[in-house]
Amino acid sequence: MSDGKNKHTRLPAPPAPLFLGKAERDFVKQVNDELLETVIPQQVVYYPLDLDLTQYNPTYGEAIEKTFLSPVIVKGILIEWEGLQTVTTNFGPEQRASIVINFHKKRITDDQDLYIRVGDFVLYGKIYYEIVTAAEPRELFGQQGHRFEIQAKCIQAREGLFDAC
Repeated sequence: MSDGKNKHTRLPAPPAPLFLGKAERDFVKQVNDELLETVIPQQVVYYPLDLDLTQYNPTYGEAIEKTFLSPVIVKGILIEWEGLQTVTTNFGPEQRASIVINFHKKRITDDQDLYIRVGDFVLYGKIYYEIVTAAEPRELFGQQGHRFEIQAKCIQAREGLFDAC
């Protein structure tokens, strides 16, 4: 028998998620910006491909000659050096460096109006790298649709492949 004191009542709305709202996402961006720009100040010069002026092969979709927009200095990133790899080509073995650049997505897209694409080039130190893969591997606090990182794997460009001048 029930005495009425232990009655279940339904809430009018579900409770708000803990620490997962817009204010928290903005706070994480602020902390990341400060950490990556002040504590770990790394930067690259980014050369975005001009999609309108570059002529693509209609069959293969490849561009023999690429046209680039003006370079952009990108700060607030984290670069992982992957070392040198020896690759065998038709001309013999050669060594190429590779890096992974972790961009803060909101900082890049919202603050600099830049979109990371495969085929773009970056200058890190004195070496030019081509972006060969781009991914968004993490979500902020596991929230679907709130990706905060763009990860670009880059390999050293062959001499003569890219000329920034």
